[in-house]
Amino acid sequence: MSTSNTKLVMQAKGLVKRYGQVTALDGADFELRAGEIMAVIGDNGAGKSSLIKALSGATIPDEGEILLDGKPVQFRTPIEARRAGIECCYQDLAVAPAMTIAENLFLGREMRREGFLGNTLRMLDKKKMLQVAIERMADLKVGIRSMTQAVETLSGGQRQCVAVARAAAFAQHVVILDEPTAALGVKEGNMVLELIRRVRDRGLPVILISHNMPHVFEIADRIHVARLGKRAAVLNPKKISMSDTVAVMTGAMSADQIPADCLA
Repeated sequence: MSTSNTKLVMQAKGLVKRYGQVTALDGADFELRAGEIMAVIGDNGAGKSSLIKALSGATIPDEGEILLDGKPVQFRTPIEARRAGIECCYQDLAVAPAMTIAENLFLGREMRREGFLGNTLRMLDKKKMLQVAIERMADLKVGIRSMTQAVETLSGGQRQCVAVARAAAFAQHVVILDEPTAALGVKEGNMVLELIRRVRDRGLPVILISHNMPHVFEIADRIHVARLGKRAAVLNPKKISMSDTVAVMTGAMSADQIPADCLA
């Protein structure tokens, strides 16, 4: 659980993003502390997706700055953000069903064999990738029988765990999860939530975008409420009720009406 004195891993200051006449971000601020799960919530059009796209390099803000470990960064592509240690797991999973779990874990960052076989013939080091995949999944305590089975043989919850584990396995700074429990049943949703806790407990801060308020209140250390392209408030889920949180999100309650102990 983070405190107000905990180091800031990622910050956004005054982000602005316009699409023609539409302003998606209107001076948005954001702060992520070390070792926390920060939930990001907001109505449709609140700007939460645009904020996450800016933080992950999928969108370049028109104004404002992003800081990583206190240093200004500019991501022009998601690959640049990934190189900085920021990994994303999107709602559509982006897994290849016919490929094995190990192959999916290394999708887009395959290991090549050493020497002539790897450099010239570009042969993959499947043995090493399998070994690393087993180690990474064991470290996260993902209970899957074999890394060599095809992803299409897994349940929806297990597939989501593979996608989350892939992000966590390679992240060095931040893991961003977009609706990771959407379309999952209760048991499988809880499986993914438990994995997210383990990611946090390994020291990686997590940004969780979710519409599932019970899950947000179960797992988040703080809640960032986006509204009209700005940060409406940052709330303490241990102190504020779910109904008051929804009121802030919809604009029925303003930031100055929130009790001080409910702010985080």
